[in-house]
Amino acid sequence: MQNEALYYKKLSNHKVECMLCPHHCRLSNDQRGICKVRINIEGVLYTEVFGKVASLAIDPIEKKPLFHFYPGRQILSFGTNGCNLRCSFCQNYTISQHSGENAYYTRKMKPADIVELATRHKDNLGIAYTYNEPTVFYEFMIETAKLAQEKGLKNVMVTNGYINPKPLMELLPFIDAFNVDLKAFDDNFYRKVTGSSLAPVLESIKIIYNAGKHLELTNLVIPGENDDEEKFKEMLDWITKELSPSVPFHLSRYFPSYLYTEAPTPTSTLAHLFKLAHEKLEFVYVGNVSLEGKSDTFCPSCKHLLISRYRYQSEFFDLDESGNCKNCGTHVIDYL
Repeated sequence: MQNEALYYKKLSNHKVECMLCPHHCRLSNDQRGICKVRINIEGVLYTEVFGKVASLAIDPIEKKPLFHFYPGRQILSFGTNGCNLRCSFCQNYTISQHSGENAYYTRKMKPADIVELATRHKDNLGIAYTYNEPTVFYEFMIETAKLAQEKGLKNVMVTNGYINPKPLMELLPFIDAFNVDLKAFDDNFYRKVTGSSLAPVLESIKIIYNAGKHLELTNLVIPGENDDEEKFKEMLDWITKELSPSVPFHLSRYFPSYLYTEAPTPTSTLAHLFKLAHEKLEFVYVGNVSLEGKSDTFCPSCKHLLISRYRYQSEFFDLDESGNCKNCGTHVIDYL
């Protein structure tokens, strides 16, 4: 199933330029973009993953991870093949590194099929576009999100943020919450390890935040690659200055995967970075490993425990129906 892609322009000699992400791939006939799933056929750019679902599951919303967006709820999550980055440590490389030519997928589904499935599951919040990079299945995502919104479902995008402003702005009215993977605060890291650049990601994050969308950030800590303390502090300062100290920030533990064989991130590193982050930000969490108290939500004013988490299970304490701390009245959670 091939659908004409959005966001490209035609060049001479049947060449095209993809305008979806900052790579701006210029493609000759029969050539695929860096994402591996957008192909030029005789001067028309096609997406090869529309309606091709590679991964599909009902997940806790905390798994995205989103801790301040309807905590305790479940969400139908799906992804396709392909990615516009080439992270050597990718945790989902079995789908992200497949091309449109040798695509691995479990089923063919129309946007209406996914929305119908989402409405069928009891206590399901909505739909999350995740697992691989949703930008590369943009057409599939936006059509599904529009239908989901009409049915009163919430839409969540879990993304690397490497998307051009115009398509992002078109998408914003239909997406309720974003988790953006801010992989490092170092352009050299982005260029060497991911094949992209930092500035467009920062721009995307600011666009999302300034649009008033729910935003949480994730940083996967990789030993010897992006765990430099000074660069990490620069990231925290940027979040504080350009966004807000109240943006939830998730630290994730790296495990060997794909082309990386380094040992997992030491828990001592995560604990140290957690401490540094907590000096600047109100809500800091550690994922992928159990560190006592470091995945719980505390009131930033009175430090009262409001949500306790074990793995992806949440237990609520002194939090009222409006998301306020019952102990001191501070507003903590916008979406319950």
